[in-house]
Amino acid sequence: MVLKAFIIAFISFLGLSLMTSCNDDVYEPIPVKNGDENGTYRAKLITTQGINRTEKIIDFVTKDSVITYKEFPIKEIVKAVIKDDAKANAAVTAMGKIEYKLNFSPKIITEHNVIELTFAPEKLILQIPVDGQTKNTVVTLATSEKGYFIGQDFSMRFGFVADKITVDGTDLTPYEKIKYDFPYCLKY
Repeated sequence: MVLKAFIIAFISFLGLSLMTSCNDDVYEPIPVKNGDENGTYRAKLITTQGINRTEKIIDFVTKDSVITYKEFPIKEIVKAVIKDDAKANAAVTAMGKIEYKLNFSPKIITEHNVIELTFAPEKLILQIPVDGQTKNTVVTLATSEKGYFIGQDFSMRFGFVADKITVDGTDLTPYEKIKYDFPYCLKY
């Protein structure tokens, strides 16, 4: 009987102490500052073209207002230029890793604890090998929305579009835009 009373008293005391400690918890966000967006990221990439959608994990580095992709995803671009899947896959393999640098301007928004990223994408120039020839391809990338570095979880969110593709000086038509969304990018 004494043991039961002791256990009940102990559990009650423990429960009350846990509840009072929760009342003291106040979340104080660490304010973002210029340069917080710099680092190495692992991101979820959602690529959409018409009704086709693919998802994969991709890495990139952000430093000095530039996002650098060491292995930019070109498969959809090449398949837009070369309609034959086997030839397109062979071209992607032959091209290897393509690096792309995406420039941005950061702006701190203190009331939301974020860094707003305004992008200034440059054209991506590719040489796509097919049937013993090289197709000189220029991809015009564009952004319609700003990106964000979120101070609460140190993540980045943004997207851009392959707006237009020009092959050997001629616009590719018909062409359905390729959308690249990065809904969640974590520093590691």
